Amino acid sequence: MAVKKVALLTAGGLAPCLSASIAALIERYTATAPDVEIICYRSGYKGLLTGDSFTVTPDMRDRIAVLYQHGGSPIGNSRVKLTNVKDCLKRGLIRDGQDPLKVAADQLTTDGVDVLHTIGGDDTNTTAADLAAYLKTHNYDLTVVGLPKTIDNDVYPIKQSLGAWTAAEEGAQFFANVVAEHNANPRMLIIHEVMGRNCGWLTAYTARIYSEYLHELDFLPEMGLSRERKDVHAVYIPEMSVDIQAESRRLRAIMDEIDCVNIFISEGAGVETIVKELEAAGETVPRDAFGHVKLDAVNPGKWFGSQFATMLGAEKTLVQKSGYFSRAAASSDDDIELIQACCNLAVDSALRGESGVVGQDEDHGDALRAIEFDRIKGGKPFDINQGWFQELLQAIGQPAGAKLTVSH
Repeated sequence: MAVKKVALLTAGGLAPCLSASIAALIERYTATAPDVEIICYRSGYKGLLTGDSFTVTPDMRDRIAVLYQHGGSPIGNSRVKLTNVKDCLKRGLIRDGQDPLKVAADQLTTDGVDVLHTIGGDDTNTTAADLAAYLKTHNYDLTVVGLPKTIDNDVYPIKQSLGAWTAAEEGAQFFANVVAEHNANPRMLIIHEVMGRNCGWLTAYTARIYSEYLHELDFLPEMGLSRERKDVHAVYIPEMSVDIQAESRRLRAIMDEIDCVNIFISEGAGVETIVKELEAAGETVPRDAFGHVKLDAVNPGKWFGSQFATMLGAEKTLVQKSGYFSRAAASSDDDIELIQACCNLAVDSALRGESGVVGQDEDHGDALRAIEFDRIKGGKPFDINQGWFQELLQAIGQPAGAKLTVSH
């Protein structure tokens, strides 16, 4: 099948790769198949269901490199699950009795699309997998090629998700400023909450980059400006156990010695425990269209802060979240290199009629390839046994467990 028209959409939460991925895809098509028409659906699968799209003009193509300078997604995102009929109906994206998958497939046909590129995380790509399966089963002649966007870096079997490196770098820079608050009040407890629902990679890697950054600084301990006061004192992620009583004794000793404590915590750490507490108190915990707990409502950073504040004798507790700061950043040079490699292969795969999600396949020696949709799923845990992470924990004197359980 000759490809005449392709469509792009971005979906899910933001990540520092969306704008760059759009640019890289359009650049590749312009260089290798300049006659292919390109359209973009606004606001992800919402735009696909409602037929809201625009054409990428020659002038846009000429200036598309501008997108590398920016974060976010110029074409807009949304969280829509095409198999969640009830949610799609409630949001007015379909009419009563319609199947969202059929509505999406028919819209692609109406628009004359031969290839659909989806840029998103595990939810976006599992939805793309559902759509690709529907298209194949119902004999629609259309190729779907996804790109793996998630700052959590938690998609099976992909080694490195697009945007994750940048998010960690930005989170480290965020904390480099926030940590100066340690001398704004005696006995200060600072909680740095980092994004990561089920996977602690981003929290761990952010802590690593921040710790490396401290090595570049000079200090004047005689005046109270010491590395110890700016250092990371604890890292809590979903893959580890946390004995609050034992940790409070360790951290209380640090507080007594240097007058502050700095904790990095994944937003998904301890969520099961917190949800049980809320539901036991009769509260309803809100969830999104994919059934995920809305973490802003649970607020793990605040919960851990309140647990530790009394135990450490903190005079002030400061909870700061770097998620929206880091996920909306423009891509770093390292990420752009990976993005361009993935986008080049995504276009080549699309022109061959090969569907899948393009990424480094851990089951095939980290080879960059179009990974079969039925092998894509989220929830890949961070391997806490990696040498660099164990060295980080050892440096701060924190024990590591196998699975997160919050015990009092």
